[in-house]
Amino acid sequence: MDITTELRNTENSLRDLYTYILSNKFGEEWHLKCGVSSDRIDKWKARKDLEHKNFGYSDPRLIYYADFYDLKTILKHNWQHDLSKVFGKLKELEVLLDILEELRNPDAHRRNLLPYQKYLAMGISGKIRTEITGYFSKMETGESYYPRIECVQDSLGNSWAIGEQNTLFTNEVLRPGNEIQFNVSATDPLGETIEFTVMPVSSPWEFEWKENGDFSLVIKKQYVGKIFWICIAVRSKREFHAMSEVGLGSVDDTVKFGYEVLPPKR
Repeated sequence: MDITTELRNTENSLRDLYTYILSNKFGEEWHLKCGVSSDRIDKWKARKDLEHKNFGYSDPRLIYYADFYDLKTILKHNWQHDLSKVFGKLKELEVLLDILEELRNPDAHRRNLLPYQKYLAMGISGKIRTEITGYFSKMETGESYYPRIECVQDSLGNSWAIGEQNTLFTNEVLRPGNEIQFNVSATDPLGETIEFTVMPVSSPWEFEWKENGDFSLVIKKQYVGKIFWICIAVRSKREFHAMSEVGLGSVDDTVKFGYEVLPPKR
């Protein structure tokens, strides 16, 4: 039971939800109107700049550099801006977030969490992420049945979040032999097991389904071209699925990342 990953995925689901709802309400500079002080936002920017300096890239989503209590502030200040349509009651959600904050506190992690604390963290995280996924599913289909991809990140600093268009051309230039890692998170509204895959859109189809979202892909010569797509997909183990994808068959949700692949260097 990876509690750290579960808590991080829940935080990021909230970040992506805020981005979707508040950018529609206030535009791209929504963080300036989200209720967080300018001093706090300056700290987000400083963290982003430091990451770019240290690693050569940073996440383009400024909200990903916010602290957990910033997320609580945004929730309270913007509850009336459709966030109330996602969750049940504000006070209940605030209590659940307080519990998660305590469990993720660095002081708490200097000792092992007790079994009941682990299950509590998993249960609260699952509830929050399921409600977020259900909100987006109902927007499209009127019901909440199929698993949904929440977030995709590659090792080049590109990212996609729920609510965005499901194709992303990254403008990255690759060559055969380069390796890319992907991290995919998803939620099933029924709380059942999800299977993940990452497939190069190139015949012959090469992919494998597994129960976690970490993948590594080596670029091959046959991928050379102006636009090379990689399909990220999820599915449940149930009989019925949301769609069919060429090469993969029946799936529940997909996202595609596009790259340019140049020939090998001479």
